[in-house]
Amino acid sequence: MSILQSIIIISTIALIINGILSTIFKNKEKLDKGVVFTYYRLSFRRRMIRTLWMFPILLIGLIIIYRYTDLTLNENLTIIISSLILFLLQLTYNYTRWKKRKKDSLRLNRMREWN
Repeated sequence: MSILQSIIIISTIALIINGILSTIFKNKEKLDKGVVFTYYRLSFRRRMIRTLWMFPILLIGLIIIYRYTDLTLNENLTIIISSLILFLLQLTYNYTRWKKRKKDSLRLNRMREWN
């Protein structure tokens, strides 16, 4: 089995686990303060912060894949570009959800003040 097939298999397993954990923690209370090991229990603001902290680790991983595997240039570029696109999508999603939740929370507080 080639390295690229291994990466595809590992990514597929990670996506399946991600879907299962997202479903389990879907309606649970999200925490914005304190230590939380599980990513799915974090608020969107904390998820965005954790995503930013993971960027250097992503870069180190991509450098290791580039330097120490026998992949072609096209395969390396595919892995690098797709990883960076996924990182940016995750960052953008968490940021927009954080801002939406913040706006909804402010709107809800204003409605409570009027009543």
